[in-house]
Amino acid sequence: MTFGRVNPQFQLEDQGIKGLGDVFYNLMEPALIEAAVKNGEGTLGKGGAFLVTTGKFTGRSPKDKHVVKTDSVADKIWWENNAAMSPEGFDNLYADMLEHMKGKKYYVEDLVGGADPEHAINVRMVTELAWHGLFIRHLLRRPEREALDSFIADFTVINCPSFKADPERHDCRSDTVIAMNFDKKLILIGNTEYAGENKKSVFTLLNYLLPEKGIMPMHCSANHAIGNPVDTAIFFGLSGTGKTTLSADPSRTLIGDDEHGWSDRGTFNFEGGCYAKTIGLNPEAEPEIYATTSKFGTVIENMVYDEETFELDFEDSSLTENMRCAYPLEYISNSSDSALGGHPKNVILLTCDAYGVLPPIARLTPAQAMYHFLSGFTSKTPGTERGVVEPEPTFSTCFGAPFMPRRPEAYGNLLREKIGKHGATCWLVNTGWTGGAFGTGSRMPIKATRALLTAALEGSLNEVEFRKDENFGFDVPVDVPGVDPQLLDPRQTWADPAAYDAQAAKLVQMFADNFEQYLPYIDEDVKAAAIG
Repeated sequence: MTFGRVNPQFQLEDQGIKGLGDVFYNLMEPALIEAAVKNGEGTLGKGGAFLVTTGKFTGRSPKDKHVVKTDSVADKIWWENNAAMSPEGFDNLYADMLEHMKGKKYYVEDLVGGADPEHAINVRMVTELAWHGLFIRHLLRRPEREALDSFIADFTVINCPSFKADPERHDCRSDTVIAMNFDKKLILIGNTEYAGENKKSVFTLLNYLLPEKGIMPMHCSANHAIGNPVDTAIFFGLSGTGKTTLSADPSRTLIGDDEHGWSDRGTFNFEGGCYAKTIGLNPEAEPEIYATTSKFGTVIENMVYDEETFELDFEDSSLTENMRCAYPLEYISNSSDSALGGHPKNVILLTCDAYGVLPPIARLTPAQAMYHFLSGFTSKTPGTERGVVEPEPTFSTCFGAPFMPRRPEAYGNLLREKIGKHGATCWLVNTGWTGGAFGTGSRMPIKATRALLTAALEGSLNEVEFRKDENFGFDVPVDVPGVDPQLLDPRQTWADPAAYDAQAAKLVQMFADNFEQYLPYIDEDVKAAAIG
């Protein structure tokens, strides 16, 4: 039995998905929350937020992500980074998942990935959990209700947390699986309740499709000057580097917090909402994001709360450091109605340096920008992936290796081409440690980071004196109004300068060792710009 608004010619049965129990199509937020409460999936919290826990999976499972190796994609996928699955394994997986689904309730949301209609894709999300339907309604873009009458999906995602894969039969690594079949236009997710797999599967899909159209897909947040979309800034960075926090600037208009495209027209958000980390969320430093945690329909994921008052505990990480909230973009008061911006005027690469070596901000040449983009140096923060319990220095190319199906150079060359064509200024911003490495130093003050970014975006930072960094060769400001000058020179923040020099030499060597893999694929100027 089916319920809800749907194209009568495009129901699950028309896709060969038969034998299910009740199927609920395109329920809106109140109905999804009602269903989730009735199903015992979570708890209604303050202001109508929905509180859930996701069991043992409180982060992504990147090692369980597979791409089906068919003839059409065999020469296009970066197989060193993407685990292959055989077509036969996928067919068995799909058949077994459909058999498992028979007789059970499912929730279908017909949504759109991409704010630019020219480059958007239609995505049908089929979820076993009603709250996953609520989550993805926030994170993807919601078509007008009338458009649902003729909606046909370009790709379908089926998420079934109660299904366990069989590694031998399904050609996968474990009983948890995320399998992408570009030929059959299907993505299958099993044995994980972590909702982030839903949105990242669509991001990975767009990362495969868009480069062939000359569009740069980006793991970044974006904003623009109020009333002036031409003054757009993008913020690359992995989870925990500050993309969401720094882009939600009340003095600028938010385009989006995580996933964007850069086309010949300009910047566009892939999503319709935000997925913000809530560990240590502060109502003074981040009032807009904090306010969403008590708004109707916001999904509160893996947060401890008082069972009597439903007050959230933003400091208790006993469930996970990766506690999050998911909410629609319009919950941020200064968000863009169109989710569109111009060509980026400033490109910011955010890194969380757990070694305490990098300065809080540095200006990059286009060649240096490509070098640092391909390097993708940062630190994995606790909880974002299974098993990460303290910051781990890592190189995640393009600031998003887990979501990149193609080789890194495909994205690096696109970025460099667009930076050169549109004259963007590039910055490397360290939101990690200063005064020492993790465990000794302290986290970079957010007020200083905001002051430096404001100066960069307003253009005044280009007018100050710069020095050339001895280790990396980029330009570092010497004195910026409102920022402690000592903070701008990380060596001065260490109690033992010799210890800093040793740590810096170690990091420089790590960069060099990591970058060897790209040397056969890049131009000489990028090689020359690598390290100063």
